[in-house]
Amino acid sequence: MGTTGAPEPETKNIAPAQVLRAPKDLPEDNPGSVHPYEIGQFVHDNLELYFEVHGKGPRVLIFLHGILMDANMNRRLASDLAAKGNRVILLDLPGHGLSARPLRASYHRMDTYAGHVIALMDHLGIDQAVVGGVSLGGNVSLLVAAQAPDRVRGLVIEMPVLEWALPAAAVTFVPLLLAVHFARPVVGRVAKVFRWLPRTGNGPLDSVMNMFAAEPRETAAVLHGILAGPIAPTVDQRAAMDIPALVIGHKVDHVHPFHDAEQLARRLPRGQLIQASSVLELRVHPERLTGEINGLLDTAWAAPARRSRRAG
Repeated sequence: MGTTGAPEPETKNIAPAQVLRAPKDLPEDNPGSVHPYEIGQFVHDNLELYFEVHGKGPRVLIFLHGILMDANMNRRLASDLAAKGNRVILLDLPGHGLSARPLRASYHRMDTYAGHVIALMDHLGIDQAVVGGVSLGGNVSLLVAAQAPDRVRGLVIEMPVLEWALPAAAVTFVPLLLAVHFARPVVGRVAKVFRWLPRTGNGPLDSVMNMFAAEPRETAAVLHGILAGPIAPTVDQRAAMDIPALVIGHKVDHVHPFHDAEQLARRLPRGQLIQASSVLELRVHPERLTGEINGLLDTAWAAPARRSRRAG
């Protein structure tokens, strides 16, 4: 999946795409896939957003990528869970992957991202779903549960970035933001090289290559918006999320401290903590964690449906 720069979208009414279609070139790194996945676009807040649907059926998981990454990084997980009878939807958030890349930071607040996830559910006619993601995607999922608690049936949160991680996150991302601002010519030349390089067919690696291929102004807008807005629901909001929740953490890096995962699992009324060996486990040796996630889906979809305002 290539990444190309896109101008900031005009503020006009655009008819949303209604028909899913199979992608022209299916990746070959999905041994668990039983059916080709489908792709589609929809428009929310004048932004065209890209998504993929893996599998069919009523057991829906919406799973979100990490910061500056895209759907490629989670395609193996989606394929494996689809083979177990789930419908898994991957969304490229604004500024990422094949979705629109607005250049104003206000488009990239995490709470704004959460609104796009709810709009995706509306677009696909999904009343309730389990929502989850990795790092940025996990935090956005928590905000979805805070904004629309009647729509979220369960949570899968991998490597959350919460209070204890803020100093390390600032040390990591503020210099990157300064680099894409003040060393834009150098960063732009690096991006051109990565846009020229062929993709490998390995989802996580291609996702990293797409991250380095982004235009510096696009990366700056994403980082600025994420650093400026809220990163997670309040402690009280988390304590009110009485739904099955799986929290996956590891002890390898300071941006995703295991303490944050422990505290989140303890704060969520029905939180369960799983320790991963590293960020790579779910991408390289995914069998154990995929089984745990599927178990969470079993629990979430076996429970009585939560009352939804959309159900009338």
